[in-house]
Amino acid sequence: MNILNIAAYRFVALSDLAQLRAALRTRCEELGLKGTILIAGEGINLFLAGASGRVEDFLQTLRADARFAPIEVKRSWSTAQPFGRLLVKIKREIVSMRRPEINPGVAGAPRLAPQELKRWLDAGRAVALLDTRNQFEVDLGSFENALALGLKSFSDFPRATAALPQELKRQPIVTFCTGGIRCEKAAPWLISQGFHEVYQLDGGILNYFEQCGGAHFRGDCFVFDQRVALDPALRETGADAGHEPS
Repeated sequence: MNILNIAAYRFVALSDLAQLRAALRTRCEELGLKGTILIAGEGINLFLAGASGRVEDFLQTLRADARFAPIEVKRSWSTAQPFGRLLVKIKREIVSMRRPEINPGVAGAPRLAPQELKRWLDAGRAVALLDTRNQFEVDLGSFENALALGLKSFSDFPRATAALPQELKRQPIVTFCTGGIRCEKAAPWLISQGFHEVYQLDGGILNYFEQCGGAHFRGDCFVFDQRVALDPALRETGADAGHEPS
């Protein structure tokens, strides 16, 4: 288990996208890292893997830029490099919802710590868990009794939420996804649609696994690399890769 895998994102206004793309690519190539970095006017989203010291060197470089200094990173380990190449892309959004009025860098939703969610679930508190991921991810594993919207793509989320029961607008809702980035937009969207008490699971399923293990979760968590899925101990499960992410 000598390959360090990191996932991180930050919503922050960026303007120098071409120069930033070139600098990030050069630094990753110098360090021999592989994976994907997406940048857009709204921020950065990255998944990288490589030798531990070299990944940490990259993070040191990234955090030297004040815009990225507070970035939170999720770490896991693998025995082999899970990415075949390095991609650094400029996109319209770092997670596509196609609703420009939703800007997590300006107005987000309250975050709920994994430990607090576990306390709620242990106590049997009345709360609706909403899985914001694509259906094939949900099929591989999710929280017990979680709601799902049958999504093929996250960009369908705003349309799909119209089918949620109206009584949920008066109940606590906790949205969750793999690492938290989709909920940065999903939770504010729900608030904009009249849902009164909405939280986003801080750091998503992967952070929950790290902090709380597999309590109240059934199955594995899909990840967007060659490992395919991780169990609650953040170990590769060998699940079938017969899905196309979108």
